[in-house]
Amino acid sequence: MNKIKVLVVDDHPMVLEGMRSMLLQISFVEITGTAPNAYEAIEKIKGNSPDIVITDINMPEVSGIELTAKIRKEFPAVRVVAMSTFKERSYISQMIQSGASGYLVKSASREEIEEAILSVFEGKLYMSLDINLSAADKAELNAVPVLSSREKEVLQLIADGFTNPQIATKLFISLHTVDSHRKNLLTKFAVNNTASLIKLAAKHNMV
Repeated sequence: MNKIKVLVVDDHPMVLEGMRSMLLQISFVEITGTAPNAYEAIEKIKGNSPDIVITDINMPEVSGIELTAKIRKEFPAVRVVAMSTFKERSYISQMIQSGASGYLVKSASREEIEEAILSVFEGKLYMSLDINLSAADKAELNAVPVLSSREKEVLQLIADGFTNPQIATKLFISLHTVDSHRKNLLTKFAVNNTASLIKLAAKHNMV
């Protein structure tokens, strides 16, 4: 099979070097590069089109959470795996809500990194074995719907109280398109009305 192209982002040179040597041992991975910050990461994504970006969360200037949101918006085909020393549920939730497809702790073994890359590449959500989430926590994280950037815009405008015609005007799209997005949002959140939609979106910190 074609190799899975991976870009690694971390502001610590030793972590980058460690991840690089680990990834070089994985036969199905091709390292497209490393980046010490979000700005360089975006440039390297533009130049090399990786399949997966493995990024640290706690970086100066632009965090991994912000970088993930930017990647999901500008490069929707690129999947993101968060990497951190943190195991707090709030960090994990923020990364998943920003569009990450996986979460690894920095102490992960090569076997676990392999499994994470394969899972995420196949479109699954991967959670580190070292993260002690309850079954309910995992179910809730898996329940967070994955939205397109346009759906996120429509969701926010609905939450702000705009009507369908107002949203259509604001986003320069047809009323029919707004209606489709609204129906898709109701389906993805598995709710029947706008009030329930906003309530659930707020619970997941999506509005």
